[in-house]
Amino acid sequence: MTTPCILVVEDDSRLQKFFVKTLEGENYRVVTAQSAEEAFVCVRETHANLVLSDVVLKGSKDGMALCRELRGRPETSHVPVILMSGHRMEEEDLVEGLGAGADDYLLKPVSGKMLIAKIQSVFRRYKAPRDLAETLKAQGLTLDVQSRVAMYRGQTIALTRKEFDLLTVFLRQPGKVLTNDYLLEWVWGVDPNMELDTRTLTVHVSSLRNKLGEPLGGRIANVPRLGYRFEN
Repeated sequence: MTTPCILVVEDDSRLQKFFVKTLEGENYRVVTAQSAEEAFVCVRETHANLVLSDVVLKGSKDGMALCRELRGRPETSHVPVILMSGHRMEEEDLVEGLGAGADDYLLKPVSGKMLIAKIQSVFRRYKAPRDLAETLKAQGLTLDVQSRVAMYRGQTIALTRKEFDLLTVFLRQPGKVLTNDYLLEWVWGVDPNMELDTRTLTVHVSSLRNKLGEPLGGRIANVPRLGYRFEN
């Protein structure tokens, strides 16, 4: 099996060394970059399997812009991205990062244990088998799981990877209360035995509701202290 390659985009030399040492300790192959411009070239040249990038970078582009550029190019749109920041963790910043196509968003400083757990969970989700031939329909909404296209009354809805995955699990189990733990495990691959942070889920559900609009978005109902339910 080929050793996964992780691109670390970090312009703080001390932190870059920490990330490299931690990842190489888990037998990942690691390459580094200090700017978004350098990183985009590096992804294509090294065929990196995952990008771990700080939000604040040297140069004219930040980590958000890097993520958008990776998502916007067919040859790199499939590469998972984890963004990190020591400052920008307000809800609007989470929305911006995840809306840019990031698979997760970490607050620095981050422990080596948490870093590895996040990376492993992202890899699990990308490798997880899916019912690719499935087409899901509800309330005028159609999801083609294989092509990952969502349409509502003939109009395409632009969803991020995680928003599409969330909507898929909701439509597969309409009317059922899906707990926060279940959604985090199914969509993000989070180990249910770990202490779970539900902020990422909350941000994604809010973004998904907004993109679906009313009345469809309102069918994703919050179940206090438990999780969510898609009301069919």
